[in-house]
Amino acid sequence: MLGYIVAGLLAGPYINIFPTVVDMESVNIWAEIGVVFLLFALGLEFSFKKLVNVGSSAFITAITEVITMLIVGFLVGRLLSWSVMDSIFLGGMLSMSSTTIIIKAFDDLGLRKQHFTTIVFGTLVVEDLIAILMMVLLSTMAVSQEFVGEELFMSILKVGFFLILWFLIGIFLIPAFLKKTRKLMNNETLLIIALGLCLGMVVLATKTGFSAALGAFIMGSILAETVEAEHIEHIIQPVKDLFGAIFFVSVGMLVNPAVLIDYSWPIIIITLVTIFGKATFSTFGVLLSGQPLKTSIKSGFSLAQIGEFAFIIAALGVSLKVLDDYVYPIIVAVSVITTFTTPYFIRLAEPFSEWLYKVLPPRAKDFLASYTSGKKTVNHDSDWKKLFKAHLGKGVIYTVLLTAILLLSIHVVYPMIQNRVDSISFWGRVGVSVGTLLLMAPFLWALISNKYNSPNLFMSLWKDSKYNRGRLVALVLSRITIAIVFVSAVLIYYLQLNYGVGIIIAVAVLIFILLFRSNLNQYSKIESHFLTNLNERETAMRKRSPLKSSFHDEFSEKDIHLLPIEVSPYSQLVGKPLSTLALREKFGINIVKIIRGDVKIQIPSGDECFYPQDQVVAVGTDDQLARFREQMEVVPAGQQKTESSKEVDLHSFTVDDSFPFLGKTVIASQIGEKFNSLVVAIERNDELISLSKDTTFELNDLVWVVGEREKVRTMLQLA
Repeated sequence: MLGYIVAGLLAGPYINIFPTVVDMESVNIWAEIGVVFLLFALGLEFSFKKLVNVGSSAFITAITEVITMLIVGFLVGRLLSWSVMDSIFLGGMLSMSSTTIIIKAFDDLGLRKQHFTTIVFGTLVVEDLIAILMMVLLSTMAVSQEFVGEELFMSILKVGFFLILWFLIGIFLIPAFLKKTRKLMNNETLLIIALGLCLGMVVLATKTGFSAALGAFIMGSILAETVEAEHIEHIIQPVKDLFGAIFFVSVGMLVNPAVLIDYSWPIIIITLVTIFGKATFSTFGVLLSGQPLKTSIKSGFSLAQIGEFAFIIAALGVSLKVLDDYVYPIIVAVSVITTFTTPYFIRLAEPFSEWLYKVLPPRAKDFLASYTSGKKTVNHDSDWKKLFKAHLGKGVIYTVLLTAILLLSIHVVYPMIQNRVDSISFWGRVGVSVGTLLLMAPFLWALISNKYNSPNLFMSLWKDSKYNRGRLVALVLSRITIAIVFVSAVLIYYLQLNYGVGIIIAVAVLIFILLFRSNLNQYSKIESHFLTNLNERETAMRKRSPLKSSFHDEFSEKDIHLLPIEVSPYSQLVGKPLSTLALREKFGINIVKIIRGDVKIQIPSGDECFYPQDQVVAVGTDDQLARFREQMEVVPAGQQKTESSKEVDLHSFTVDDSFPFLGKTVIASQIGEKFNSLVVAIERNDELISLSKDTTFELNDLVWVVGEREKVRTMLQLA
């Protein structure tokens, strides 16, 4: 990134050492395309299910950091006598940490396996979504030049509505389309289809008044839930790298070195505010979520920089012509400086936390200890809270879908009929309203029925005397009220009824839906199809992997991955048969492979033992693997434990004409020896085939491999 910025600086209009680019308008157009592909690739790595599973620590940290840095950035801008709009954009730019820089720093320092990094990555996932929403809100402010609370609130509702609607429709349609056309797809075709879907969503987003970046991000997040996600991420990488390079070069072209000299003091002030402000407030956010002091400081210090999103927000301000010329180069300079300081701050975190703990007064230590332990004891939700969350989540989804049907009927279908018919009769309007209600019927039934709203939990609370049944009745009535509102809106709009009559007929319509629910109930099929598509990637992994019998049912919604662990000679688990260690019962993990020199023991039996220097590959959640690792990597006092920066994971790809091992057997291809990877499953013609020494790679095979991400990518790049 720094290299691209310097290249842009040298090729830009402000330095005449080399032939320079004069037509900056064309560069800006290509830079906008670069932003689209950057956000599309970010969406492919995002996944809304990751957002659900990041945990409260990441949410609290992200919200704390963003809000505080927005305020601090705005105040700093005003103290520097900047305009109100410049100050608001400065706060937005300072509130976003850099995913690219942090991942690179963790890799270089070998910290990817430490516990605090999961909090950092979770925080970055939440920040990504906040950044998308922030871009929409900043665009609204820039266009209106006013800060009307009602308008901003409506913008947030509009963004939320379209985010949910596009995601629901996309998950319902796109995975099925990719599955049906899988046999027709080679790398080239899949690349074109992926880019077409991305640009199609970009057009849809801009037509509805949002930014192109938002559309690209949404399509990427939809494709992230499909079984082809990793394959698309792999083939889109060169396109993302190319246009990403163009974007960062264009950033450098807009930097005027003379401005950097003139504004050296603002650069120094904003840099110090960024580093110390983000480190402090991020640490406070992690601490607020109940994490220990050392974990909080490590997490907070890792987030003390700005990066690619600051450039994107700055580019947005430039394109909308609301930012002064000097803001852009200042932000670039601050980003460059904080990029260099990030690894040093990450290294400084541990000694600083140890020093701080020593100087803290005893009362502060006791408070932190009690607060942390108090937070950790609350590890489950009450039944009432679970029921409320389930009803709220599904209520929002039903409301979005019903609103979409209503808007489609009013703004698309009805005007289309009016254009073809001079005047629509009363019975014609009745027909349109009936058609609209028939489309709404499955979702109205799901909304008012307890069958799709946690019925077992509802009945257990109803029978429990300690819960007030009035709250449960109110919950049901609220859902019925929403249904009445939508039916009334259709009837009042098309039939010109007054509100009282409309509500009475709406209640009658809902009673009709209840009486004939067996004929109208298509919702279960719709929901089943949606959930199948949403969970297709995880289901395919469990189905195709020989490890499926080792997965507990409760793992289905957790972040499970494979982790290589080296056996220490000092471990208490050395030399004992696996059958006697009860690893699944004690830690919840399963052993996939034992690597002993040149020998690889796949799915070891209960008679196998761990020996010193063995490389053990285990599968489980972050917490389970962390507990198991502590028992395996025992380090004597005075020695330091080394961290591996390489992570083994499960990957998939489709065999096409360019695959180097097409027609060869799995053994003859020597994938294990050449790429340190293991072929664990092959699906052919939608069926899982048994692997043997004669199994060959055939065209359109879907291959599942366990190995290091970079090694698998190297293998695919040979194609």
